[in-house]
Amino acid sequence: MVLTLEIFGFKALWSPFFFASLLVVTSAYFLLLVKYRNHFKNNEPLTNRQGILFVIAMLLLYAIKGSPLDLMAHLMFYIHMIQMAVLVLVIPPLVILSIPTWVWRNLLNFHLFQSLFSIFTKPLIALLLFNGVFSFYHIPLIFDHVMQNRWLHAGYSLLLFIVAIFMWWPLINELPEAQTLSGIKKVGYVFADGILLTPACALIIFASSPMYATYSDPRAWGEAMSLCVGSSNFASLHISGPELFSSMSLLHDQQLGGVLMKVIQEIIYGIILGHVFFEWYRKDQEESENEINSRLHPTSTLIE
Repeated sequence: MVLTLEIFGFKALWSPFFFASLLVVTSAYFLLLVKYRNHFKNNEPLTNRQGILFVIAMLLLYAIKGSPLDLMAHLMFYIHMIQMAVLVLVIPPLVILSIPTWVWRNLLNFHLFQSLFSIFTKPLIALLLFNGVFSFYHIPLIFDHVMQNRWLHAGYSLLLFIVAIFMWWPLINELPEAQTLSGIKKVGYVFADGILLTPACALIIFASSPMYATYSDPRAWGEAMSLCVGSSNFASLHISGPELFSSMSLLHDQQLGGVLMKVIQEIIYGIILGHVFFEWYRKDQEESENEINSRLHPTSTLIE
């Protein structure tokens, strides 16, 4: 018999406190950047695009961390990998693009932000740091330990998000003075990022047995679930393992997770590559047209 998620209750399924926190963050975003933006130097009006992107980012963050999807990530590994893909590959670029350039400039005027970004957004460092932190997280010993500790889980999720910001910054930031990659270098950056993430996904996909005790060991799973839904709530349910919620085998669940992570990555990077090629082509065309116009209409010199 396959059980339903309703047995865990409304609070565990919908995380109302997390929802309220995101509402506060979203309200603060619009208050600071619309109503009170004149209190900041060099401010500019918030565009509709920026506001929409931020709202989408907050909705996605709630979907993966506050909705039943977060609970399902403790029951099925492939849901966890979807959660990870959205957390590090979808939300960070939305956040970067939703924050106006004048805000980024003001933030980067602070010594701490300037130091962090000057070091960790260097393309090679950003690539190695992001893929290293992600791959390290999915080492079975580390993964199981993190999933069974509330603060480690929250802290590591935040760390993954921050290093993902660093990784995406060289590709998509809109500050003219922070453009460190040209068109062809951005293409190479995307390909390198895809290659560096492959070993972790391959290890998960081609493993011959379940790797994570969090999904295969009833004791470890119970510890992780207690943190997710509350120890007293979980103890009252008398359930033994994630197999009660899915008919998929643990090994197939694990393999599907690795495949989905790689597929989602390829789709997102494909979109980014298309954007890079389009921008590269557009810029090349503009330069060619300007060169032709300068030859057809040379600037005349004035003789006094």
